[in-house]
Amino acid sequence: MPRTLFIDSTPDIDRVWKQVHGTADIPVVVNMGPVPEERVPGIVEGYDTVINDATYFSEPTLKRCTGLKHIVFLGTGASSFVDVAAAERFGIKVSTIGGYGDTTVAEHAMGLVFAAARHIATMHGIVRGGGWRPMQGMELRGKTLGVVGLGGIGREMARIAQGIGLKVIAYNRSPVQGGSVSIDDLLAQSDIVSLHLALNDATRGFLDRAKLEKTRPGVIIVNTARAGLVDEVALIELLRSGRVGHYATDVFGKEPTPPDEPLLALDNVTLTAHAGYNTPEAAMTMYRRAIDLAAKGV
Repeated sequence: MPRTLFIDSTPDIDRVWKQVHGTADIPVVVNMGPVPEERVPGIVEGYDTVINDATYFSEPTLKRCTGLKHIVFLGTGASSFVDVAAAERFGIKVSTIGGYGDTTVAEHAMGLVFAAARHIATMHGIVRGGGWRPMQGMELRGKTLGVVGLGGIGREMARIAQGIGLKVIAYNRSPVQGGSVSIDDLLAQSDIVSLHLALNDATRGFLDRAKLEKTRPGVIIVNTARAGLVDEVALIELLRSGRVGHYATDVFGKEPTPPDEPLLALDNVTLTAHAGYNTPEAAMTMYRRAIDLAAKGV
C-alpha cells in the first residue's frame, strides 16, 4: 500500500475532504499548507505518494525527494506547479484530474465576464470605501464571445453564454465537431475572449503580443485556465494603454500573488484567487478521484 501524504490542504479543502475520505480508503496523512518549496523534501520524506494542491516541485526540489514515486495533482494544470519533465527523468509519475469541475469553472468564467463587463469589482471597492461612481458597462446580449479551447470547460462556457444571448465563436487547436474559426478571426471578431486551453510546451505564451494586438480595441479577456498562456508583459502594457479594456483572471504566474505582481496595480482588472474549481460539488469529485489514483500507485 502506498504511503500517501496530502501535502497542502486548507481549511476549506479539509471540510470537504473529511466527507470524501472514508475508513475503507487508503490512509492519507494530511498536512495543512501552504508549504514553502524549501521545506518540501523534509515534509515528503517517508512518503512515496503525494497529493498536491498548489505546492511547487521544481527540478532541484524533486531531486531531493529521493523516495517520492507519485504526485497526484488536484486539477489538470500540473505543469504550473510541477516540473513534469524533471519528474519523468527522476522516475516520478505525475497524475492529473480532469473533467471534475467543467460546469463549476465555466460558471466562474461567466461570473468574471459579468464582473468585467459591468465593472462590478471596481464599483464594489469604491462604494465600500465611501465613494459613489456609477460606471457605464457593456450589455452582453448580442456581443461576441470567443472561446479559446473546446474541452469540457470551453464547451460548458459556450452553452452558458448562448443562454444569455451572447454570440459564440470558438477556436480549438485540433479539429472539432461543428467546426471552429481560426485564432486570428476569433480575436478580430470577439468583444470578449475566454481562455480554456491546457498549459503545455505548445501553448505556453499562446496569447502573445502579436495575437493580443489583433484583438478588438477594448476587448475583455477572461482567464480561468493558466497564467502562462498569456504574455503578461505585453498584456500589462496593453491594459495600461486601454488597448485591452479589461483582464479578468483567476490564475497567476505565482500563487499566492506576491506584492509586486503587476496586475495588482491596475484598475481595469478583476482578480480572484484561483477558485474557479472550488465548489463542494466539484471538490468532492476531484478528491474522490485523487484518493483512487493514489491507491493505484505507480
